[in-house]
Amino acid sequence: MAPTDENPVVAGVLLAAGGGRRLGGSPKALLGHRGRPLVEHAVRTLRDGGCGPLHVVLGAAADEVRARASLAGCAVTVNTEWEEGMGSSLRAGLASLAGTGADAALVLLVDQPGIDARAVARVRSAYTSRAALAAASYGGERGHPVLLGADRWAGVAAAAVGDRGARAYLRAHRDAITLVECSDVAQAYDIDTPEDLTRLE
Repeated sequence: MAPTDENPVVAGVLLAAGGGRRLGGSPKALLGHRGRPLVEHAVRTLRDGGCGPLHVVLGAAADEVRARASLAGCAVTVNTEWEEGMGSSLRAGLASLAGTGADAALVLLVDQPGIDARAVARVRSAYTSRAALAAASYGGERGHPVLLGADRWAGVAAAAVGDRGARAYLRAHRDAITLVECSDVAQAYDIDTPEDLTRLE
């Protein structure tokens, strides 16, 4: 086994570009949770789960997010095409890892605050090689976070269109995915509608 497989560099990639259309146009990254913007909570989740380096993809109100959120220690990429959907943000996040030497990317969505560092650490531990594919599972249903070995990035990016992110690629390679059950430590709800705001603390 190569040294890189014994102690892999698993970069955390946080997709935080959404404009929150169904939330009245409030960028999801700036929604308040436990006294700070949601984007800070998600960055801490990745860091505490053992990921590094940390890459954050912003889009809607990127300048305001930079001004109001503490993203120290993170490489920030602004996706100017964020309105095209999650696929463009995933492509931007993976592209930002070029030259970092990362062996894998662990992708987390900013609007899922019910996913904590324990789930991140579990999925991260499923790394086996640069061809690895792993995802959190909730009652047998695939969810986030998702781990993408570096050898997979080009294929994932090519299939990431519209709002599907990595979904099409993962569906096409379902037999290669290691599912990591996380329902005992995390909840995979999204903050998408005004009703969902009640889940924020």
